[in-house]
Amino acid sequence: MFVRTIEPAFYDTDALGHINNTRLPAWFEWARNDLFKLFTPDLNPTRWTLIMARLDVEFHAELHFGKEVEIRTYLSRLGNSSLTVTQEAWQEGNLGARGNVVLVHYDHELKQAVPISGALRRALQVHLVETTAGTMS
Repeated sequence: MFVRTIEPAFYDTDALGHINNTRLPAWFEWARNDLFKLFTPDLNPTRWTLIMARLDVEFHAELHFGKEVEIRTYLSRLGNSSLTVTQEAWQEGNLGARGNVVLVHYDHELKQAVPISGALRRALQVHLVETTAGTMS
């Protein structure tokens, strides 16, 4: 599991005074950089080998300005050429949001999915978390 901490900025809030729901997908993408480095260590977009097939975010509780948010990133599924990345945003011990993204290991020149194998598969398996009913705390 990868863990990153965000200190919300004032511009992350909305008129209701809590973190705007549009910020979570951006925070989750930023927190996936550790995972992206397993595929592309220098994060060079000309050598990128992933595409996004699906994204969802569930909101569980309000998140607030002035309090750090911990983003937990782990794999909940590792398939032949795709993986599901689950991410959680925690603040003061409470789950604020959970998101899932399906990424496909992809050859952009051939325009096709490619298997995840060898050292890459082994590195990803370290971050595979078995959860009960899709929750982890």
